[in-house]
Amino acid sequence: MTPTILSVDDSKTIRLVLARLFRPFACEVCEAANGEEGLAVAAQRKPDLIILDHNMPVMDGVTMLRRLREDAALKRTPVIMLTAESGCDNIATVARLGVRDYLTKPFNEDQLLAKAGRIIPLLPRPHA
Repeated sequence: MTPTILSVDDSKTIRLVLARLFRPFACEVCEAANGEEGLAVAAQRKPDLIILDHNMPVMDGVTMLRRLREDAALKRTPVIMLTAESGCDNIATVARLGVRDYLTKPFNEDQLLAKAGRIIPLLPRPHA
């Protein structure tokens, strides 16, 4: 089964960078522009990994994370926070909510791939 990654970020640029970053691997990347959209996509797609921003309009990442943890079908979904927020309080809050890992922007693509690869298999995409 091909793993699904949900990228939730209000920055279209970040979502495009993540889609490009994971393109060589046998996985599917879907995206959402805020936490509200992210919850809807997560409920529909049941992703294997969510890469989540903190600061977004409509619904922020922490609120989305709280809602995920309240949903029986999604509460165990691994989440990597990818955000400009680097304050200890923010990190402690998301750690209490069970975030698997945390990476600050600007981010190192190899670090993100390594963190994601500890959660889902990142196998080379087969050539057609």
